[in-house]
Amino acid sequence: MASTSKMVSIIIMYMPLLFTKAFSQCEDETNNPCNNKSKALSLKIIGIVVILVTSILGVCLPLITRSIPALSPDRSLFVMVKAFASGIILATGFMHVLPDSFDMLRSSCLTDNPWHKFPFTGFVAMLSAIFTLMVDSMATSTYTTKHTTISTAGDHEMAVTNGGVHFHGHHHSQKGPIGSQLLRYRVVAMVLELGIVVHSIVIGLGVGASNDVCTIKPLVAALCFHQMFEGMGLGGCILQAEYKLMKKAIMVVFFSITTPFGIGLGIGLSKTYKENSPSALITVGLLNASSAGLLIYMALVDLLAADFMGPKLQGSIKLQIKSYAAVLLGAGGMSLMAKWA
Repeated sequence: MASTSKMVSIIIMYMPLLFTKAFSQCEDETNNPCNNKSKALSLKIIGIVVILVTSILGVCLPLITRSIPALSPDRSLFVMVKAFASGIILATGFMHVLPDSFDMLRSSCLTDNPWHKFPFTGFVAMLSAIFTLMVDSMATSTYTTKHTTISTAGDHEMAVTNGGVHFHGHHHSQKGPIGSQLLRYRVVAMVLELGIVVHSIVIGLGVGASNDVCTIKPLVAALCFHQMFEGMGLGGCILQAEYKLMKKAIMVVFFSITTPFGIGLGIGLSKTYKENSPSALITVGLLNASSAGLLIYMALVDLLAADFMGPKLQGSIKLQIKSYAAVLLGAGGMSLMAKWA
C-alpha cells in the first residue's frame, strides 16, 4: 500500500513537468538531428524547380499529345489514362489530405475541448462536398442557360437574315446538345483546378516551413509523382473543355506554380510559422478537410462516375475492366506514397 501511494505521489509530482515538456514540443522545433536550416533551404530550392517542371510536364502532356491519334479524347487509351489520373486524385483526397486533417485537428497540441470532442474533419469535408455539388450544379445551370440564350438569339438572327424559320429549327437542334456537354467539361475543369490549387498551396506551405532534411527529401520526390499524375488528370479535363490557347495557358500556369508558391511562402514564413502551433493546426487542418471533400467529390462524381456511366465505357465491358484496373493502379500508387508524404 505504501509503495502504491509513493508511486501516485511521484506521478503527481512529475505530471506538470510532462505537460510542460509536451507543450514546449508543440510550440518549438524538436531537437531532431535531421534539422539543418541551410541544407533544408538548398533542398527546398531544388524542390521548387523540380516540382515546377514535373507539374508543367504532367498538365501539358495530355494537351501536347492531342496530335497523336491513340491519345485523342475519343480513343480507349485516353479513357484509361484519365481513369488512372482520377484514381490518383481520389487517393489524394482519401489517403493524404483527409488523414492529415484528422491528425491536425486531433493533435495533443490542441488543448481546447471542442477539437477533441467533435469530428470536425469529417463534418467540414462533408460540407465541402455539398458546397462543391452546389457550385457544380449552379455553374452548369448558369452557363447552360446563358449559352442557350445566346445560341437562340444567334439562331433567330440567322433565321431572319436567311428569311426562313426552317433553317432556324435545323440549326438549333444541331448545336444545343454539343454546347451543353462542352460547358459541362469546362465547369468540371474549373472546379477541379480550384480544389487542386487549395491543397497544393497547403502542401507546399508545410514543406517550405520545415527544416527537417530527412522529411523534405522523400516529400519532394513524392510531390513530383503527385503533381505529375494529378496534372495529367487536370490536363485531360482541360483538353476536353476545348478552351482557347490563352485560357489553357492560364490554367496550366496556375496549376504549375501553386505548390512552388506554397513552398516559397513557407520559406518566407518559416520564422513565424510553427506547424505544431494551435493556430496553424486549426487553419491548415480545416483547409485540408475542405480540400479533401472537394477532391473526393470531383474524383467520384465528375470524373469516374461521369466516364464509367457514359456511352463510351457502357458500350464495352472489356474497356470498363481495363479502366477499373487503371483506377486501382493510380489509387494504389498514390496510397503507397502516403508512407512518405
